[in-house]
Amino acid sequence: MRIVRTPFGKAYIELLSCSGTVRPERTVAALARAETISQLNPTQQTPYGCRLCPILLSLGATPQHTVAKLLIRPRLTDYHGIHAAQVDLDFAIPFLDEDIPLYLDPFMLWRSPSQQDQALHTGLINAFNYLGVLAAQGNEAQAIETLVIASECDEVGLGTSLTRKGKRIGADKAREVIDLFKAVPRYQESGFRHFEEIQFFIEGISKDRISDIACNFLKSFLIDFTIEQCTKLGIPTQECVVEHVYDSRSGRFKREAGVPLPVNPEKDSPIIFVPKRWLRFAPWISYDEYFEKHCPQDEISHKVEELTRVRVLSYNRQNYGVIDQYIQLKERTAADCANDPLFSQIPVTSAKRVLAEIKKLPTGKTNGADVKYEQLVGRLLPSLFYPNLDFAQEQARTDDGVSIRDLIFYNTRSTPLLQELMDDYGSRQVTFEMKNVAAIERTHIDQINRYLTDELGKFGVFVTRKPLKRAEFARTVNLWGGQRKAVITLTDADLEQMVEVFDSKQRSPLDILNKKYVEFRRACP
Repeated sequence: MRIVRTPFGKAYIELLSCSGTVRPERTVAALARAETISQLNPTQQTPYGCRLCPILLSLGATPQHTVAKLLIRPRLTDYHGIHAAQVDLDFAIPFLDEDIPLYLDPFMLWRSPSQQDQALHTGLINAFNYLGVLAAQGNEAQAIETLVIASECDEVGLGTSLTRKGKRIGADKAREVIDLFKAVPRYQESGFRHFEEIQFFIEGISKDRISDIACNFLKSFLIDFTIEQCTKLGIPTQECVVEHVYDSRSGRFKREAGVPLPVNPEKDSPIIFVPKRWLRFAPWISYDEYFEKHCPQDEISHKVEELTRVRVLSYNRQNYGVIDQYIQLKERTAADCANDPLFSQIPVTSAKRVLAEIKKLPTGKTNGADVKYEQLVGRLLPSLFYPNLDFAQEQARTDDGVSIRDLIFYNTRSTPLLQELMDDYGSRQVTFEMKNVAAIERTHIDQINRYLTDELGKFGVFVTRKPLKRAEFARTVNLWGGQRKAVITLTDADLEQMVEVFDSKQRSPLDILNKKYVEFRRACP
């Protein structure tokens, strides 16, 4: 594949595997017709025998960038062709176009047996308490500026943003936080021992803000951690300018240039990894838990409608002893505090229950049976295939007016089968199409055939109720013979066998998928 510059100011592609060339006029015309790149159909053939996916490359993107555009919920490792399961890595794999739905919990550093983590927590608390020192010395403006900067850390990509871009708090909100060093005698005398406590006093401070503040004050360590992980895994880096790296000697944030970090290809911005041992869905010290189980609600108000967050926060400021008791309880029970994985398997009993519900469902759409089937399979398969396949997401698409729901998995290439799917079919992700029908028909095979392309991979799986009929199975064999596409089927019986294996722990449920693939290949010419 080579990229050629043209007088039209665009790059266009000559695919060495194709006999023709995409002319620059055709490239420009295709771009003009599409309002956005996402409207381009990557499977559409041009009069010159080439697919329109090269149009993405005509914008100056690299082949890897094109792959990232086509993948569902692309991750940094997928972009660089690094096959590693999330469970085997020490950090949470960043998504390219959205945040990881987890947060750094400072308490995980406090309760860690690692001397390094404990020292980092001490440095974190010292950095936060220095804000109070600045305010006491008459440098409140500097304290406010520092806290505003610390309140958002885009490089780590933690939280719920769909754009990997957040907003900082304003100066007025930062001033409210700084004022706690004067308003609460304990903080005035000795500072915070867990700065997460600010959520009990200030409106608008929650887990995402706690996480970002911690990440910014720990950014220097996180940069070193990221460089180490990139070196270990071979993740490409480039020299970046990193804004707002905290310098504990000056107590200020500084800019660092020439830092070798991975870069988000969508935004050309640096990416910083966070150890997954520090990540949780909610902080151990949590306002929500405090309000539900430990807040003396009757002392604040006897009327439920008057028990507002503002009244609770006001009460807390006047009664710090209640907060201190809660914090001491959380410290005593620290052994129960554990990090949250990005994905948790359902228990065996739940898997059996889901399977039983699937088997009871009728085929077709009666009483929403098709939707229930998709929901149940969507609960079951991600747990059965974990950790060999990392679940990406459920996807809805339309083919000829027909709504289709797929389960998309990242191909970790961690087993011989998964490596073969990448080598022979180019499947960076694996698609499972769910069909609650009495029988797979020719139209269903035609639909999945159109979806399986060179760019997306040529391996797909039907998850349906019964085995293919002889004629439809022959069509899948013909697809392999003519286009080297593999389409196999998982039925209710296969799901039942996978759950049995999941229960026994003697083998992997992926072995059932492997068996079905071997059976399919034996039938191919």
